[in-house]
Amino acid sequence: MDDREYSLTAEQRAVKHLDHTADVQLHSWGDTVEEAFEQAVMAMFGYMTDIETVQPLTTLEVKAEGHDMLSLLYNFMAEWLYQFSAELFFIPREMKVIHLDRSNYTIRSIGWGEEFDIAKHPQGTEVKAITYSAMQIHEDESPHIFVIIDI
Repeated sequence: MDDREYSLTAEQRAVKHLDHTADVQLHSWGDTVEEAFEQAVMAMFGYMTDIETVQPLTTLEVKAEGHDMLSLLYNFMAEWLYQFSAELFFIPREMKVIHLDRSNYTIRSIGWGEEFDIAKHPQGTEVKAITYSAMQIHEDESPHIFVIIDI
């Protein structure tokens, strides 16, 4: 290898930054904030497979905590994603928030489902992560949530 200079000036560079959509925004709602949290998780799993093919054979409890409502939502969804991605490959057919503590920012939930099986469950798009980008929780008379997931 020789000692030639390989750095290029800005005019010589042949690069360009292009936009790439690798995110999906989920919008969920319910009669309560708890239901909106439930639906956000189910929307995420619905992006990963057809939930109708999942049988409620196993029960899984998932807990999360945060320092405010946004971090609680983020951690809650990330914990459910972890149960699918790295631990049990668990996918819920249904899930329910059992307890949401808005003072201490903790949440407990139960999911009914089974281990993901590619022979049984159609493969959708992989969800890599939850993001804080444009995350919103609206607790008005019609609670709803916006969450962007990285695919």
